[in-house]
Amino acid sequence: MLGIQIVAFIFCFGGIGAIIAATASNEWKVTSRASSVITATWVFQGLWMNCAGNSLGAFHCRPHFTIFKLEGYIQACRGLMIAAVSLGFVGSIFGLVGMKCTKVGGSDQTKAKIACLAGLIFILSGLCSMTGCSLYANRITSEFFDPTFIAQKYELGAALFIGWAGSSLCIIGGSIFCFSIAENNKTPRMGYTYKGATSVISSRTKAHSNTADFKLPKDSPRHFDKNAYV
Repeated sequence: MLGIQIVAFIFCFGGIGAIIAATASNEWKVTSRASSVITATWVFQGLWMNCAGNSLGAFHCRPHFTIFKLEGYIQACRGLMIAAVSLGFVGSIFGLVGMKCTKVGGSDQTKAKIACLAGLIFILSGLCSMTGCSLYANRITSEFFDPTFIAQKYELGAALFIGWAGSSLCIIGGSIFCFSIAENNKTPRMGYTYKGATSVISSRTKAHSNTADFKLPKDSPRHFDKNAYV
């Protein structure tokens, strides 16, 4: 079970790193080259900034100055991604405490409960990130295929795919945590019987029976003279 827990923690830790990278990235949506008039310049936006770049490698980013003018889906995605990162940090702490290779956390039964709780937290973190990325992607695709939408159309950015990958890793790692604990609890314990007292009693009984059965022959002398001890 130790190896399974290590693999699960690696999955979860990598997933949290990908979620953090997706949250900080500015490439959640990129201008569509199909509808863009000037293909040498493109615009990409994230949860925190709007950026523009050109083919010469020059970029300029402008942060969102106020949250009150942001669209509702961007604010919802912000909250979901921040919740996913926070849950990931909490799950990492619980995962380290609950793993059998660490020396903190108490008994094996207590560490198993902590590891199972860490798995549930990682799963919840992955679901939050998955929901945020899917909500953002749904808005982009609905605007792209809407014939009445005349503004600039965007395509899915790289941050969405990174976020989906990180969410999948967290969900898989958390599930492995939970299933490994459940499998360990279902393992039957071997019963051992203490046979030490039985062996002593049986040996004493056997020795007593041997002495009881031993009889001197009839013709053996019962009195010994003084030369018998020389």
